[in-house]
Amino acid sequence: MPIDPYILLLLATVGVAALLPARGTAADVASGASTAAIAVLFFLYGARLSTREALDGLRHWRLHVTVLAATFVVFPLLGLAARGLVPVILTHPLHQGLLFLTLVPSTVQSSIAFTSMARGNVPAAICAGSFSSLVGIIATPLLAASLLGGSGGGFSADSLLRIVLQLLVPFLAGQLLRRWIGGLVTRHRKVLGLVDRGSILLVVYTAFSQGMVQGIWHQVSPVRLAGLLVVEAVVLTVMLLVTWYGGKAMGFGREDRITLQFAGSKKSLASGLPMASVLFGAHASLAVLPLMLFHQMQLMVCAVIAKRRSRDSRTEEVSAPEPAAASRTAAGTGTRSG
Repeated sequence: MPIDPYILLLLATVGVAALLPARGTAADVASGASTAAIAVLFFLYGARLSTREALDGLRHWRLHVTVLAATFVVFPLLGLAARGLVPVILTHPLHQGLLFLTLVPSTVQSSIAFTSMARGNVPAAICAGSFSSLVGIIATPLLAASLLGGSGGGFSADSLLRIVLQLLVPFLAGQLLRRWIGGLVTRHRKVLGLVDRGSILLVVYTAFSQGMVQGIWHQVSPVRLAGLLVVEAVVLTVMLLVTWYGGKAMGFGREDRITLQFAGSKKSLASGLPMASVLFGAHASLAVLPLMLFHQMQLMVCAVIAKRRSRDSRTEEVSAPEPAAASRTAAGTGTRSG
């Protein structure tokens, strides 16, 4: 499975930050630009989210509540359970990053793409991803305050205020202005997508530059990184199984189970990176490392699963009798018996 080109860009950005970290005045400029980029990012999120689509999606509330429970309840429980791996497998900072990973919202674009590929309920995936992003603006910082606040996570009342000013206020502004700019955002979706990704790259550069200046990379060794990857693989496997078989136990149909699996087992790099920058400040580089690794892992694994689900769906369609043919057969039988 090829690596996502955007992941290569992220890794290249990390490399640039390692070789040429921003210092002094350059660091202040990068930090200010990063703050502005985060505000623009969430403004665009607000401008894109259709309030009408979100309200229409409420009709499928049971599925959406289940996705939210997987994202903001089951995931964090796994993150808390991983605390038992410190310090044998994970260092404390890596566990903090892993725990933060479990608190961020689900993805939107990749959840929709994989759901479509697997022949799942695409409209539900759109609503589920949108709801998760919206709820995450409030839920992620509150969960961070509860679970990371007393563990050196860097969360405080000031962090909450920064979340409100940098994330929630721009998001609400985008929602309020959507009536006038929604069409423009839709017409220039590709260009604004580049703005999205460029903003995230700037956030990554700023965070990892701060990490290099602080010298925190001496805390990570190849053995610790390998341990982190194994732990994340276990977390992803558990979530894929819980969402798939849990959906079956709850009586969801196949299409809804596909939506639940892809929307409920993934985490958003686009939402998580800006939030980490606000919450962790100079320590954001280690905090976002687990999220960056998990993001690539979930893309690779879910791409394989989506193709398999698609093949299974086509096999079921081929093996099932065509309704029209069945009706003609029944009609013909009835005529002969009459």
